[in-house]
Amino acid sequence: MKVDEIRKKIEEEIAKTEQLIADYKEQSKPVALDNSIGRISRMDAINNKSITESALRQAEAKLSKLHQALDNFDKPGFGLCIKCKQPIPIGRILLMPESNKCVNCAR
Repeated sequence: MKVDEIRKKIEEEIAKTEQLIADYKEQSKPVALDNSIGRISRMDAINNKSITESALRQAEAKLSKLHQALDNFDKPGFGLCIKCKQPIPIGRILLMPESNKCVNCAR
């Protein structure tokens, strides 16, 4: 049952992250110069755009790791820390399915 639960969690995270990426892309569109929103508001919009772009890059990196985790799911090394080769606790895998390191090695 845990195996099916883990696969389902990875697939759910992929879907959620793809939706998040779509939202971030929508939010990070260029700030139009012809909008009369005021200088301070425009500066806020530009700042928010850069924050959203950073979040977009992080979400894209997470999506890549999730796809990699799904590809490696049926391989013998899945669930083992890539650094110390010890099993990654099931709770960590369910919480962060893209993680390929145990808590100690991730620090």
